[in-house]
Formats: sequence, structure tokens, C-alpha cells
Amino acid sequence: MLKPEIKVLDVQGQYRIHTEFYRSDTAENTIILVNGSMATTASFAQTVKNLHPHLNVVLYDQPYAGKSKPHNQHQKMLTKELEAQMLLELIEHFSANYLMSFSWGGTAALTALACTPRRIEKAVISSFSPLINGPMRDYLERGRRCLADCNRTQVGNLVNDTLGKHLPSLFKRFNFKHVSSLAEHEYAQMHFHIEQVLTCDQPCLLDTASGIEIPVLFINGAWDEYTSASDAQHFVQSIENSQFVRLENTGHFLDMEHKSASHISKAAMLGFLQPAHAEHLAASR
Repeated sequence: MLKPEIKVLDVQGQYRIHTEFYRSDTAENTIILVNGSMATTASFAQTVKNLHPHLNVVLYDQPYAGKSKPHNQHQKMLTKELEAQMLLELIEHFSANYLMSFSWGGTAALTALACTPRRIEKAVISSFSPLINGPMRDYLERGRRCLADCNRTQVGNLVNDTLGKHLPSLFKRFNFKHVSSLAEHEYAQMHFHIEQVLTCDQPCLLDTASGIEIPVLFINGAWDEYTSASDAQHFVQSIENSQFVRLENTGHFLDMEHKSASHISKAAMLGFLQPAHAEHLAASR
């Protein structure tokens, strides 16, 4: 696979962010990808394969995570507003005109989009919902307890038994190893994030999203009971130019779950972001 251009950038005057830029000589557009919680740039390996070389692709790790972690001091928790401001700065730096988020990365992504960044023309929000339904509330409540206790085995098992239940066994092993070996400050950050989510009024994300004028595609897995396709459709109230795709036979982790899921996820994203190019690819098969 193509090696990315790696830079550590100073952002917001107080954080250092590890970035990876997958450049394509044939691409006219650049997309920036926003991680879910407890995830790193490595989580987007399959997504990069699906989008490159059709697009230049930018990945980054939050200050508390992944390869950004050694460059920061972790003295205070990051709010979704601060994560959104960092994202806006990275959008400008890389001249990104598309944005894609996964899972809880949708919170920072929608908060950033609500600031109407001048460069962003389209956005894809995957595996995200504005509602905390029963299964998600149960997951968050259980997560809050084992994160507060720093119980690594419980955290790893919880993610695999819920959001990751449809992942292949090999991915589950990788997932458990990653999630159960995070630093204490990463667990504290996730705990802080859960507290924010659980104390937020149900309509707050819909309020945040109101006024977003660019086209936004929401992608949810048909098997995903935590961020369900039906719950995601509540965004139509707030985002006039919204579209929705429900990927059959997929759960929360979409393109990571099996080859067919990867194929239909790629088709949905490129069909939305670059419809003419996607049609050309389909015709050439």
C-alpha cells in the first residue's frame, strides 16, 4: 500500500497532531477522515483502500490517541467543541473539500460542519445517530462503569460484544488488544465523552446540525442496533440536503466486517462524493 506523507502539526496553539496524507496524482479532491472514540488512523485502513487513488486522503490522531499521544501532555479533557476546532484547522491546512466521519467522530464532524467551513463541499457521516436509543444507552452506561474502574478486560469485551459483534474473529482479537491496552488518560477521555453524551439533551445534536447547508450522506448498517438507520433519519429535520443509505448485511463497523460490506460501502461513498467518477468505474467493470 502507498506510504503516506507524515507530519506532526501544531494545532490550536497547544496540541501536536500526527497526520497522514495519502496523495494521489490523479485526484482532484481531498477528503479528511474523523476517527471514532478509542480509534486511531489504523482503523481507517480499509476506508483508505476504498477511497484512494480516487481521492487524496487525510488521516489524523486526536492529541490523546495513537501516534499523537507521545507529543502531548494530556493535562485536560477535550470537549467536542475543541475537537471540532482542531478539525477545522486541519481542513484548512490540507485544503480538504470533503469530510467523512465514523461513529462518535460524527459529533466533532457535525459540530465543525455547523461552523460552515468554506472549503467543505460534501460530508459523509457513518455509523452515527442523533438519538441515544436503548441498546446505545446500555452500552454507554456499562462503558462508563468499566472505564471509571479502568477494567481493561471488561472494556475490550464490551466493545467486541456490542458495537463489534459482527466483526470477523481476527479483527475482534486486534480490537480487544488495542482497546484493552490504552493509556489511563485515554480511558479518562472516553469516560468524559460518555458523561457529555449522557447528560446532553436528546435534541442537542439535531440542534447542532441545524443550518448545515452542504449535502450530507448518512451511512448506517442494517444490523447496527446502536446507531440505527431509522434513528439516523431524524437528521432530515435539521439538514435539508441530507441523504441516507442503509447498508444491508452490515453492522456498526461497516467496511471492516466483510468484503461485500467493503464493496457496497465504497460504492455508496464514491457514488455520493464523485458520482460521475463512480459511474465510469462501474461501466468499466
